Amino acid sequence: MDLTTIWAFIIAFAVFAYVVMDGFDLGIGILFPTFDPGRERDRAMNSIAPVWDGNETWLVLGGGGLFAAFPLAYAVVLPATYPLIIAMLLGLVFRGVAFEYRWRDPNHRRFWDFAFTGGSLMAAMAQGMTLGALLQGVEVVDRAYAGSWFDWLTPYTLLCGFGVVAGYALLGSTWLIWKLDGEGQAHARKLALRSALATVVLMGAVSLYNVFLNAEYAARWLTAPEIYFAAPVPILTLLIAASLVRAITRDRNSKPFWLSIALFFFGMAGLGVTMWPYVVPPDMTIWDAAAPERSQVFMLIGVAITMPLILAYTAWAYWVFRGKVGDDGYH
Repeated sequence: MDLTTIWAFIIAFAVFAYVVMDGFDLGIGILFPTFDPGRERDRAMNSIAPVWDGNETWLVLGGGGLFAAFPLAYAVVLPATYPLIIAMLLGLVFRGVAFEYRWRDPNHRRFWDFAFTGGSLMAAMAQGMTLGALLQGVEVVDRAYAGSWFDWLTPYTLLCGFGVVAGYALLGSTWLIWKLDGEGQAHARKLALRSALATVVLMGAVSLYNVFLNAEYAARWLTAPEIYFAAPVPILTLLIAASLVRAITRDRNSKPFWLSIALFFFGMAGLGVTMWPYVVPPDMTIWDAAAPERSQVFMLIGVAITMPLILAYTAWAYWVFRGKVGDDGYH
């Protein structure tokens, strides 16, 4: 366990925190057209109003941490996925503007609702396709990206994009199960069940595709002794998925949301098994891309100070707004 490995886990934690926390409010944006205009949409949006912008802190930490701790990987991944990164940032901008202006400009609320949904869908799809582009491999020559402008656009990356969209919809719908009551909650349960089934199917499809995508990926999952360490991940994922469906159908409130997070956790664990120790497959490991040791130590001191503060104010915000959402906000 050296400094480079510690930094890999820090960035993995930041990415996981972002996916979970910003995932559920992106998911609400993706599902927004399925809610009736007026009270139902207002309650759904009010459920994330106190926390949505703070959730994006983790994106800054993950991206900034990659730039600082693994600068070579940052220099390769960005040129390989520029269109996707630009699309993601534009989606987040449109979504954030729409979130504010739909309250301040009620005469054009239909337009802002469309921007909220479109921005959420664009950001989620871009994030999933970026993951797919990284997993399918990036062409590197002389420590620089050597591929074309559209190497990221393949059936595999589209499949990963749809998987992330479905997963975010699952997080958003289970969040609403927890935060709403009455007809809104009943509607969220129907959406959650469909999203859960879509997420599990797409996770399975991506996992199966990985086996044929790269011989090294297949070896990690299908040959001994690696298979003995990797096998618990899909088994636990299936058990979590079954528990999730049961919790959704048995009128649980918060349990579906926590099980959705667990499903994402084991999905990310599967990615870790697939990619480790590469940060840019198939040639660049975390040690190849790491910053100098002194830089890592300096940054680690900063993270040791700032991360507990981020966790503390995030926990406090969620604790303060822990109730159900009514017509006039939290109660």
